[in-house]
Amino acid sequence: MKTMNKLTDEELVSLYVKGNGNAFDVLLDRYKSKVFQYILYSVKNRELAEDLFQDVFVRIVMNMRDGRYVENGKFAPWIMRITHNLIIDHHRRNANGLKMVANDNPDMDIFNESSVAVTDNREQELIDQQTLSDAEYLVRLLPAAQREVLCMRIYDNLSFKEIAVKTGVSINTALGRMHYAVHNLRRLAMEFGMTA
Repeated sequence: MKTMNKLTDEELVSLYVKGNGNAFDVLLDRYKSKVFQYILYSVKNRELAEDLFQDVFVRIVMNMRDGRYVENGKFAPWIMRITHNLIIDHHRRNANGLKMVANDNPDMDIFNESSVAVTDNREQELIDQQTLSDAEYLVRLLPAAQREVLCMRIYDNLSFKEIAVKTGVSINTALGRMHYAVHNLRRLAMEFGMTA
């Protein structure tokens, strides 16, 4: 088992597909914390997160056994994409029926009544909420100095000169921190499978 820890994800997948159950245990140990924390952050319910966590790894096992994982060096983004999709599916299932209306009164034309009109697409609303939640999660993973500059620039709408004064650094340092914050957010989004 000790030597298996040194194998790449692709090597472990290959061993698992050939019947080595220990290879999957190593993969599970490698990613369980990251996957579970992402699910828990998204659904904010430990019991539900545990259920979804089990579903994720069942899906991963099924996909690997069916040969649907292509060894391209991107195992982590692949499992995070599966995780993200299962969370979205969960939200979609729970959204069904939330905006139902009934026309029990034949004198009322509900299709022309603005008070009952559904102006939002619930699915898009859930996707937007999830995207915002994902972005907030990734921002929290940034180093403190980068997160501070990013928040001051985006949320407080401060100029880099104002940020430099508030943080006690040069404008170039503030610009550099913003540059690295954006770079790290892109990298984290790819790592977590959150890119389109």
